[in-house]
Amino acid sequence: MDNNILEDTRFIMKKYHIKANKSLGQNFLIDDKVVERIIEGSNVNKDDLVIEIGPGLGTLTKFLLEKANKVICVELDKKMIKILEDRFSLYDNFELLHADILKVDLNSIIKKEKENSNIKQVKVVANLPYYITTPIIMKLLEEQLDLDSITVMVQKEVADRLIATPGDKDTGAITYSVYYYATSKAILEVPKDSFIPEPEVTSEVIKLDIRKTPPVEVKSKKVMFRIVKSAFMQRRKTLLNSLTNTKVFLNKEEGLEILKKLNLPEDIRAEKLTLQDFANITNTFLKE
Repeated sequence: MDNNILEDTRFIMKKYHIKANKSLGQNFLIDDKVVERIIEGSNVNKDDLVIEIGPGLGTLTKFLLEKANKVICVELDKKMIKILEDRFSLYDNFELLHADILKVDLNSIIKKEKENSNIKQVKVVANLPYYITTPIIMKLLEEQLDLDSITVMVQKEVADRLIATPGDKDTGAITYSVYYYATSKAILEVPKDSFIPEPEVTSEVIKLDIRKTPPVEVKSKKVMFRIVKSAFMQRRKTLLNSLTNTKVFLNKEEGLEILKKLNLPEDIRAEKLTLQDFANITNTFLKE
């Protein structure tokens, strides 16, 4: 990989009179080694369609185009569209969508690409805007797209929650969702000075490999995730109080009965539960 990402970035920013857009959470990645590890970690090859979210100046895009069968970039910022078109118009495996990723119908894009080409797998690779990391990840998982993996750079604090095992100290409501849909791992921590301008936080690259089958059997996924969400709404309270206050349980008595049936202590807190515990609560609750 050429050691000139910093020069490239400075040149492009100067040529197009670009400043990072704070409201879109833009920080431009300038560290060659980090780019190398993202590309390596994503394990992209010639059988793959890559969807890149928020490519910005195209730092990652350049290397993805060399590795993948096709790269579809989804970019919201009009200024970046011009740069990306100029940079990559000569690549025949490059496609650009000027759109908000949260509004894009990824299912039909993936379907169409798989029908019309020899693409075997679809991978998402992105340096995500930190202010909408969670909605993007949830969209990618909940829409149950035909994806193989998601390799993204996010804020370290969020990464810790995304890749925790349910019941670990970093567990949050989103931990259970991610664990239900994917297995996860950290690829590398990214220091602040890997960007211009420097963000206020440390970043981390993580990879989610989409599961073929869920790790638990539950009567209603929707009800289970509503229970998980309610349980974490008041995380300092016990599970029993949280689920009673958010009207999941009609009253404490009903809650106590369910916990007793499942051998869970009445003072247990949400973050101590495994995904299986939440599945058991859901299945018992739906039987009641």
